[in-house]
Amino acid sequence: MIKETSRQVASTVFEGMTSLSAVIESALLGKNDRQITEVLYDRSKEKSKAKEIAYLRRMAEKLGFTVTEADAEEIDALATGNSHGGIIARCTERTISPLTAESLPEAGFVVMIEGIEDPYNFGYALRSIYAAGAEAVSLTPRNWMSAAGVVCRSSAGASELLPLFVSEPEEAVHMAKAAGYKVVCAGIRDSVSAFDADLTRPIFLIVGGEKRGISRAVLDLADEVVRLDYGRPFRGSLSAASAASILAYEVLRQNR
Repeated sequence: MIKETSRQVASTVFEGMTSLSAVIESALLGKNDRQITEVLYDRSKEKSKAKEIAYLRRMAEKLGFTVTEADAEEIDALATGNSHGGIIARCTERTISPLTAESLPEAGFVVMIEGIEDPYNFGYALRSIYAAGAEAVSLTPRNWMSAAGVVCRSSAGASELLPLFVSEPEEAVHMAKAAGYKVVCAGIRDSVSAFDADLTRPIFLIVGGEKRGISRAVLDLADEVVRLDYGRPFRGSLSAASAASILAYEVLRQNR
């Protein structure tokens, strides 16, 4: 736990084949400008990981990074988690462009995430948002992409495949409305059930973190506030990642 906490704020070390494959796919498709500079693999796993290492060497020739064997201790020292499988990569930073009107696809589904408290929940939310078919995600200037390696691991690579943009929340809402999007916030006060709301495209869905939620200024600008009804009396609340998952899939269901 101490290792995870101390490394989660600034890491461009990507761990495990799921994360590395996402970075490679993104580079091949030109989805973002992050580059792998070096892959390290545990020399004791050279036989058991022969297929993965051979793939990485082929990709190294295409993308211009190095593949180097290392001791298990060196890889463990660089990694933040324990699920790397003996393969990690050092990567460059990724440019996240400002949200613009051109960033918003016609009849699109775009999600804004505001105030999620840790990179793991942030990554879990991105995983579901990507799987549900969102075309883009708008982030606030203070976001967890500084911990890109952790976010990629917890999102199963989705963070590298999703188009990400950055904007102040109120500016993003005004931009979305000007582009003809319906702005929907997750919340409780003056809300309707998400299962009764009209979530057809184009829709700009805003989900806030468990502690801070969505700012009052943004809620006041929303076209609609939706809540998630429970199946029994429950005084607690769902995690932001769970709420984002359910809402994103309700958007998917309504737009099938």
